[in-house]
Amino acid sequence: MAPPTELPARLERGSAPGFRAMGRLVAVGLLGIALALLGERLLALRNRLKASREVESVDLPNCHLIKGIEAGSEDIDILPNGLAFFSAGLKFPGLHSFAPDKPGGILMMDLKEEKPRARELRISRGFDLASFNPHGISTFIDNDDTVYLFVVNHPEFKNTVEIFKFEEAENSLLHLKTVKHELLPSVNDITAVGPAHFYATNDHYFSDPFLKYLETYLNLHWANVVYYSPNEVKVVAEGFDSANGINISPDNKYIYVADVLAHEIHVLEKHPNMNLTQLKVLELDTLVDNLSIDPSSGDIWVGCHPNGQKLFVYDPNNPPSSEVLRIQNILSEKPTVTTVYANNGSVLQGSSVASVYDGKLLIGTLYHRALYCEL
Repeated sequence: MAPPTELPARLERGSAPGFRAMGRLVAVGLLGIALALLGERLLALRNRLKASREVESVDLPNCHLIKGIEAGSEDIDILPNGLAFFSAGLKFPGLHSFAPDKPGGILMMDLKEEKPRARELRISRGFDLASFNPHGISTFIDNDDTVYLFVVNHPEFKNTVEIFKFEEAENSLLHLKTVKHELLPSVNDITAVGPAHFYATNDHYFSDPFLKYLETYLNLHWANVVYYSPNEVKVVAEGFDSANGINISPDNKYIYVADVLAHEIHVLEKHPNMNLTQLKVLELDTLVDNLSIDPSSGDIWVGCHPNGQKLFVYDPNNPPSSEVLRIQNILSEKPTVTTVYANNGSVLQGSSVASVYDGKLLIGTLYHRALYCEL
């Protein structure tokens, strides 16, 4: 009979290979789970990007490309008198650009002219033009008819909101204020509701590029809407995949928010304390970018990306397509959604905004040209 001390020793010697095998099985199992999760997230991201979608052309008869806009017109806002503002030259790390070394700017067109053309507005001295990187824009007209232009800016890929006063006689912008805040880490678009008051979308919770990518990849739904005033800043809506375009109804009762990767437009009711509550969600089959409102009808015009993968992985031989939707009666049970324009990229690449005025349609893009159409 073996001494009692020898039995544990033999067990220990005999079980070491078993423990190693078990460890390998666990490691392989965990690796398999991780790869399966990564594969599922990648497939989900492709679906959110509509990576397999191709668009069928819907043409408009009276359109031409706008001279002087060659490297994007990401957002457009039109005043009641027909003056249209364009944000031009947006740049982001990894995003294609046709003018990578040229700073961004604000352009203007007078749509009441017989042959309107785009002109770049002068900006007052002291403003850093070299790092100007404009994104979403919005106008506000005060009681004394002063026009304020709000511009989301990404100087050196940071996040600010610039407030300008528009001086029409000089065709210039007077810079009034730069807004920075910890609740505005990744600002995309803006809708002004006062001379220094606005709602803004954050398309990500994080500001760091890697964390942004991780947030998108994992589909965390941490994007939000923030209300800003000189006296109060607060999150008023959250839970978006990637909150993008934002605008306000003509009666100032509702805020509309585009969730680009969820293919949705959210309708939110605005309260006297500026908080928002969600009323409904309109689901679409495209990546919705900026929202423009026809003040006469309340219709929503949407610049869309039929295939987001083409937008971010640029191939000149297979460029991103463009799509414009018109949404009528969004508050009804069955809103009417019409495809007004669609192009495979042969004319217009990466449409991001569509705005109407008196039978005229302007279509802007993330980094390409802009289109002027007579409806």
